[in-house]
Amino acid sequence: MADLPSSTTSSAVVTPLHADTAFRRFCRDFFASASATVACVVLGALILAALLAPWIAPQNPYDLTVLDIMDSRLEPGAVSADGAVRFLLGSDEQGRDMLSAILYGLRISLLVGFSSTVIALAIGLTLGLLAGYVGGRTESLIMRIADIQLSFPAILIALILLALMGQGTGKIITALVLVQWAYYARTARSAALVERRKEYIEAAIGLGLSPVRIILRHLLPNCLPPLIVISALQVASAISLEATLSFLGLGLPVTEPSLGLLIANGFQYMLSGKYWMSFFPGLALLLSVVTINLVADQLRDVLNPRLQLH
Repeated sequence: MADLPSSTTSSAVVTPLHADTAFRRFCRDFFASASATVACVVLGALILAALLAPWIAPQNPYDLTVLDIMDSRLEPGAVSADGAVRFLLGSDEQGRDMLSAILYGLRISLLVGFSSTVIALAIGLTLGLLAGYVGGRTESLIMRIADIQLSFPAILIALILLALMGQGTGKIITALVLVQWAYYARTARSAALVERRKEYIEAAIGLGLSPVRIILRHLLPNCLPPLIVISALQVASAISLEATLSFLGLGLPVTEPSLGLLIANGFQYMLSGKYWMSFFPGLALLLSVVTINLVADQLRDVLNPRLQLH
């Protein structure tokens, strides 16, 4: 039995040509904003630099065999004691090159931000669609759990979870997933309720299509656009939250330093004039969060037809 179209306003079959045209239109609208274009370039450069850190970093900042205590807290542009390394952004209290430490720390921060967001999106989207389509006690149970969680500040829940689980990349990703999933669940449920009342869904039910098929083929495509925007914003939120937790000493251990931990390590030397130990990691964190937010804002404008002027 053939599937129904995913909406009542589009009965034509989506061909590769139509998909290509839609993609071209999306790219045209997205890159029409100069700020979004610059943000994409900067964000792409940050992600590429993080991925290539083992090859482009002047040193492995966590290899104890290449560190020298004589290189501790050198100013930007200084040369190491043996003359082998020029510290373009200075060095920290352990003699590590700050540029190398930032590149490696950026990898961890981006890994935590993107991984936690993708996992939380998958969980929240699944539960939200289920609640919106099935309704009844299932919807009440899922939404009550989400309401209870959203009534507490995200950082408070994360602090409690990390205090119970301990430090580590996997543990902080788990904590951030448990903090974020409720946002997606509520949004997906609201979108599913709107679509659930439309005629094409009622017709699909009347034709005997399975609930799984209806959810995947009809509800999911129509509920996904607002969740894409929220997920982009939540990546920046997750990176900021992880940096805050690491700054407080409850995020990642010293063996897996993120940008937040680098900022915390250098903060104690700020009053003595060693500004670079916190300033440059903080600048990298700021660039990451701002560019992701700019990309998310443009995605919101492009994916929401009500915000478009044409």
